[in-house]
Amino acid sequence: MAETHAKILFRYHSDVLDEEVVETMWSEIIDLEKGIYKLDSIPFYGPLIATDDIFYAKYDENDEAVVYKETISISGNSIIQVVILKDDYDKEIIREKLKLMDCLSEGLNEKYFVVEIKKDVNYSVVKFFLNEYFESEILDFAEPCLSKKHNDDLLK
Repeated sequence: MAETHAKILFRYHSDVLDEEVVETMWSEIIDLEKGIYKLDSIPFYGPLIATDDIFYAKYDENDEAVVYKETISISGNSIIQVVILKDDYDKEIIREKLKLMDCLSEGLNEKYFVVEIKKDVNYSVVKFFLNEYFESEILDFAEPCLSKKHNDDLLK
């Protein structure tokens, strides 16, 4: 990934952890001289950015890293956070079902993972699926970065 991608440092307040966090994520280099990148990772803790969003980042001497500054163009993708509440429940069952809905995910540990909802996915179907597990007290989920398109899906 080294020549076409770079690790970018993101600093933000996480509602999940209720604290300031620093997270590095892989991003595709769009224009290195102008500091333009496209996010190629799924954020774990909830900055208001989603995969494929275009953003500006700049080298920061204090951090000794390229640091996210602002989003330039949104992709329409969304990021959902999921926490497993039921002890000894295999989160991979849910992740596999989400994958069949064209929703990739990244697991952090046995109880927590984040889901990428691509713009062309009907979010009302995904939310119905997640709500079934929520009502069964297997999981809880948050929508820290829900795109306008996916919000509109819920209104249909």
